[in-house]
Amino acid sequence: MDAHTSMLAALVLFGAAALGGLLMAVIRFSGKPLPPSWLALLHGLGAGAGLTLLIYAAATVGIPRQAQLALGLLVTAAAGGLAMNLLFHQKAQPLPKPMVIGHGLLAVAGFALLLLVVLAEGGL
Repeated sequence: MDAHTSMLAALVLFGAAALGGLLMAVIRFSGKPLPPSWLALLHGLGAGAGLTLLIYAAATVGIPRQAQLALGLLVTAAAGGLAMNLLFHQKAQPLPKPMVIGHGLLAVAGFALLLLVVLAEGGL
């Protein structure tokens, strides 16, 4: 698979994961301490699949420098998501709102940058 196709497929996976992430943020900011476990699991699996695909493309066919920066942002966001899961969700403790915001902002920044790269390289 070429770099453009890999990045496009990763974008689709990240987009689906983002919908779940947005729903979880709405749940958290509506006053509930935790989203449903099934939703958190699907969000993590979708984002993890996109991240895996993007890392694979970077390691094999190569991706542009800006896509590498997007990858770094997305890896950082994933680390935050993993930390929220292990340190709070698995212990049934409320997710810290600042951490939810930081995780979301990093993910959105990485997604937006990757989207710009895909659009510049040939579009959707």
